[in-house]
Amino acid sequence: MKQIASLLVLAAAAFCTVSNAQHRTAPTGNHNGVQRLDPTPKTVCWGYYDAAAPPVLRVKSSDTVEVHTLITSSPERLEAAGVKPEQVEQSLRDIHRDVKTHGPGGHILTGPIFVEGAEPGDVLEVRIKRIRLAIPYAYNGFGPNRGFLPEDFPYARTKIIALDEKAMVARFSDTIEIPLHPFFGSIGVAPPASSGKISSGPPWIHAGNLDNKELVEGTTLYIPVHAPGALLLVGDGHAGQGNGEVDITALETSLIGTFQLVVRKDMHLKWPRAETPTHFITMGINEDLNEATKGAVREMIDYLVSERKLSRDDAYMLASVAADVCITQLVDGNKGVHATIPKAIFKRQQDNVRRSKQ
Repeated sequence: MKQIASLLVLAAAAFCTVSNAQHRTAPTGNHNGVQRLDPTPKTVCWGYYDAAAPPVLRVKSSDTVEVHTLITSSPERLEAAGVKPEQVEQSLRDIHRDVKTHGPGGHILTGPIFVEGAEPGDVLEVRIKRIRLAIPYAYNGFGPNRGFLPEDFPYARTKIIALDEKAMVARFSDTIEIPLHPFFGSIGVAPPASSGKISSGPPWIHAGNLDNKELVEGTTLYIPVHAPGALLLVGDGHAGQGNGEVDITALETSLIGTFQLVVRKDMHLKWPRAETPTHFITMGINEDLNEATKGAVREMIDYLVSERKLSRDDAYMLASVAADVCITQLVDGNKGVHATIPKAIFKRQQDNVRRSKQ
């Protein structure tokens, strides 16, 4: 722990005085045409998604929003694990002190954001334009009866891990450096009103706690809308993660994300999908891993049929020879599986688009 603490001090010296100082004190508002939403006791939903939650910000379709999210831990636990008191964000202290009603999940989610024109049946296109670190550390931890191997680890442990923003690595130890790939574990909209308040833990048709490490800067997430205004919430920042997230946490940290929010009246989805600069991603979510996998594959087939105009037979075959099926996470109640297919294989369609622009 002393080695980790010394690494943390070194990372914090350069990071906190410039980057973190700017972002912890900036108020919610409009900055250079970009709406800004910071976490306060009045601008978060702690542990839940709910169609009845009142929006804290209203934007128009195609507006850009900068959202600051908080680490999923308490000041007391962070300090007990080795974080200096001055390195704990004041907004985290304020929320833990002043928000009396929270749960059933544990994530502090910033929002909801009401997107004008979004109605049930539409799709909210969330373009992830930029992701920045808000603090110079992350934690990873497990506890009794949690994670994928609770029978092997029936006790608790938390590790503070220094983040080097300049080198873009997490210093897991003196001999291990992990490349940073920041993403938000939870980006979601309100579930159907009939579902009431649901936990922030399991992902579902509203997206939510997908814990999909592909959702980095430059990625677009497509989420079916279930309530007027969509009511977007963002949180559960990760500096990086392995597929599976087997001990139930990633490199948990606070992040600042810049998102462009677009209402899509021309799209109609049952489940969330995503798109990177190089791949298209479909997702399956279910308590049963086999069913989650079937869901991801069926969504990929539907994508190939509807968007790439393949027959169902050819789509099934192409999914087998060109798509990768990956376990997203195993530990959030509903398990997640995602299938990815490279855009580069669709050469003829790309050539047609290229020629049409010439």
